[in-house]
Amino acid sequence: MDKGAFVVLKAELEECEKDVCHIYERIHQRETTFRETTEGIDSMAYQIHNLYGTYEQLFETVAQFFENRIEGERYHTDLLRRMKLSIEGIRPALVSDEAFSLLDELRRFRHFFRHAYTAELKPEQVGEVVAMALQLKDVFQRDWEAFLAKLNP
Repeated sequence: MDKGAFVVLKAELEECEKDVCHIYERIHQRETTFRETTEGIDSMAYQIHNLYGTYEQLFETVAQFFENRIEGERYHTDLLRRMKLSIEGIRPALVSDEAFSLLDELRRFRHFFRHAYTAELKPEQVGEVVAMALQLKDVFQRDWEAFLAKLNP
């Protein structure tokens, strides 16, 4: 792997990781009070939407650097599945099975959120997704550190 290209990749990934951390700060700020109002529920759902979108940006950066583009109507699913793959001679897996399951639930919620124009979000529904997002934080951090350690040239 070209050392200069690797340095650029690592910087881009670290920027995405900062964005993920910033969104987690917002989730933590709203965590105890979001269920109290419709606006709070909507705000938390929006943060979960943003969180998955930021993870997906990180995955796109990895996919664009190491592999070809992913296209088609199953783009979001295929991109996430690809991050679970260890591609021998190319790159290690970025996400574990545990992280994949949690991320897939966030992906599904984001899809629902984006397309449920008039649906009323239920506090329990959003609460379940928040719990998954918070669980994902530590799981992904572990996977992230392992990925970076294996990447070092």
